[in-house]
Amino acid sequence: MRPAVPAIAALFALAACSGESEPPAPVLDEAAVIAASVPVAQAFQGDLKAQLQAALEAGGPVEAVSVCQQVAPAIAQAQSEASGAEVSRIAARHRNPAGGVPEELAQAYAALEAAPLADGKPAVQIVRTGDGAGAKVHFLSAIPMQDQPCSVCHGTSIEPALRAHIDQLYPGDLATGFKPGELRGALLVSWNAERFLK
Repeated sequence: MRPAVPAIAALFALAACSGESEPPAPVLDEAAVIAASVPVAQAFQGDLKAQLQAALEAGGPVEAVSVCQQVAPAIAQAQSEASGAEVSRIAARHRNPAGGVPEELAQAYAALEAAPLADGKPAVQIVRTGDGAGAKVHFLSAIPMQDQPCSVCHGTSIEPALRAHIDQLYPGDLATGFKPGELRGALLVSWNAERFLK
């Protein structure tokens, strides 16, 4: 009977060793996500704002809406290709149905709606979705409603001619009636999660 004691002890030792050898689960480096995403978001917003301001000066709000419809997707595509991320805009009250809020990001978007600003800057949410090689990490940056020039096309008082033009370009438009400070949408920068695991 005695020889069984060392054998049992050896089994416990092996079990302990096997437990210790399991690698820790990878952790998402949120600081790295923010560092990579903020310049992409800023470049998108800066480019779009410059083109919209030029359109407003050249042809007024009607021209600005037309330019926004054409150039915003092109800017998102250019930023996607330059960064390696997927860049887009999403909104619960969207102008384009393709820019609705995905179900897996609804909770994060609701948090931005509740508090669009953090320390005077657009609030941010980070969400990880999926598993394995298909896992994604999403950086959402709030787009708070600004009084000017945004209220011209997204505010509570839209000129009839502009309203008709918006309806022509975006049937079923939901992106009006915003007050300054409210969440108008979010800039979405999505990456392969493996890049940020450590």
